[in-house]
Amino acid sequence: MQSLKGRVAVVTGGTSGIGRWIAEGLAARKATTVLVGRSQARTVGVAGEIAQRTGNPEVYPVVVTDLALRSEVARLAGILRERYPRVHVLVHNAGGYFHRREVTSEGLERTFALNVLAPFLLTALLVPRLQESSPARVVMVASEAHRGQDLDLGDLQGDREYRGFRAYGRSKLELILLSREFARRLSDHGVAVNAVHPGFVASGFGRNNGGGIGLGLALLERLFGRSPRKAAEDVVFVATDASLDGVAGKYFVRRSLRPGSTPSSDPDAALRLYEACALASKPFL
Repeated sequence: MQSLKGRVAVVTGGTSGIGRWIAEGLAARKATTVLVGRSQARTVGVAGEIAQRTGNPEVYPVVVTDLALRSEVARLAGILRERYPRVHVLVHNAGGYFHRREVTSEGLERTFALNVLAPFLLTALLVPRLQESSPARVVMVASEAHRGQDLDLGDLQGDREYRGFRAYGRSKLELILLSREFARRLSDHGVAVNAVHPGFVASGFGRNNGGGIGLGLALLERLFGRSPRKAAEDVVFVATDASLDGVAGKYFVRRSLRPGSTPSSDPDAALRLYEACALASKPFL
């Protein structure tokens, strides 16, 4: 197992499901591992469990109540910059599926705010720290759900029409596009940005919706879901493996390079989405 001793790794959504096992995989490689979670008790508790299981005392909790809020993402970036002179690995795992359209207290549709804008803003705010830490890696946890979706820059927040699964699929398409644009901007500075689909994971996906939607997703997970621990290994591979040194702007399905959908490979769309996200994040950049 490749040692990451002396390197700092940050995992959003690091207290449950695949994120918890991503964090443990990084801690087992001796990285200083930062878990970002929503609940104080849970985040502290999981950090302690991982430290005990891996024998790595450098596992630290950071609590952010709602990553769908730009103000909270900016606060998280400030905490990371204050506590860690270097950030070598940043894994954007936090995300969600919302069957009904929700709007945050900042007036943004929640799927877009959490799944797309939060990874964009946190990466953008940490760019100087990532460059100083070169070689560094950023990993977007994407999904094959992006296939069959297209980018609608005129309706990024589903104002005209909202359907939960389409919004989720589009958000994963947008993550892949952002990973390509960040890679274009940062690869020459020693920061590799990639996206990975770890499979359909039995991680409690969509249970927040309750009712028939929650029950249906639970049944699908039981029948077809991958182990979160196994799925996490694929993300850790993209985040750390030496065989991928210099690889950037790519899309992985598990551990294999895949082309992604045609819309996910459009460099002009990637640039325009990046600019739209920058405009939406302007007060915090």
